Amino acid sequence: MILLLGATGYIGQAFATELKRRNEAFTAFSRKQVDYTRFDVLLNFLREQKPAFVINSAGYTGKPNVDACELDQTGTLQGNTLFPQTVAHACEAAKIPWGHVSSGCIYSGAKISENEKIRVEKDMTQPDLHALVEKKSTSVHGFTELDAPNFSFRDLPCSFYSGTKALGEEAIANIGQSYIWRLRIPFDEFDNARNYLSKVQRYAKVYDNVNSISHRADFVKACLDTWKLGAPFGIYNVTNPGYVTTRHVVEQIEKFLKPKRTFEYWTSDAEFYQIAAKTPRSNCVMDTSKLRATGVKIRGVEEALEDSLKNWKPEN
Repeated sequence: MILLLGATGYIGQAFATELKRRNEAFTAFSRKQVDYTRFDVLLNFLREQKPAFVINSAGYTGKPNVDACELDQTGTLQGNTLFPQTVAHACEAAKIPWGHVSSGCIYSGAKISENEKIRVEKDMTQPDLHALVEKKSTSVHGFTELDAPNFSFRDLPCSFYSGTKALGEEAIANIGQSYIWRLRIPFDEFDNARNYLSKVQRYAKVYDNVNSISHRADFVKACLDTWKLGAPFGIYNVTNPGYVTTRHVVEQIEKFLKPKRTFEYWTSDAEFYQIAAKTPRSNCVMDTSKLRATGVKIRGVEEALEDSLKNWKPEN
């Protein structure tokens, strides 16, 4: 039996759907039923129920976006740093392996290879760097699990959300047997306020940048497969291999959905942050080589994006 924490959330619901599809026995409950944020309560439950594996998909993302985390820093710290640490210690005490949904939003930019040297560029909107992205240059590389987060409290500036997610990874490092699964900008074919494709369609203006992104169903399948295939415990970037620009996503939306609107773009970072955002945003490219080397299968980003738009299901 698997214990799923945060089952009512956007990612938690996807885990529940995939577990049902696999006919995998699992238990999910609300904090009103069992206050699993308390170490003693969670530990007693683990010792009594003896799940084979625990999944923590709970976290504090802020609604409608990460700007809200700046207004509730206590809740953000509790949900993204202190709670995962509680789960880690409880699972270690009960000798139960577990997986934690983290975030790739602890990085900014990409790595660029030039003259046999690699450098980190935090701002990929620079014209020369954006040109490399547009032509899918082999000189553009994603961050690996060995790269230290560069969008965190230890490497400012960052959003409070990203800072607490990076700190959360530090808080659970080397405690028991665990997977840290890094999600990036979830999307799929189901219109939803949390879906990246829905957000792009509803923005008054679009912010163009480059990102690795995660198809929601592909993400949870890959996470579960790391455990089922016996992949070594540790950190895994779980995004659809490759990257996309926001402008390309808009082009695909126009191609498949033919919306009755014209998309406008912010003219610069300065305009975007002056009008539309209160805190810095993470935009980054991630490397999934470690994940795929375990034998886990995951579609490329272009295939996943096109499939989502071809099968788009508008919200009723």
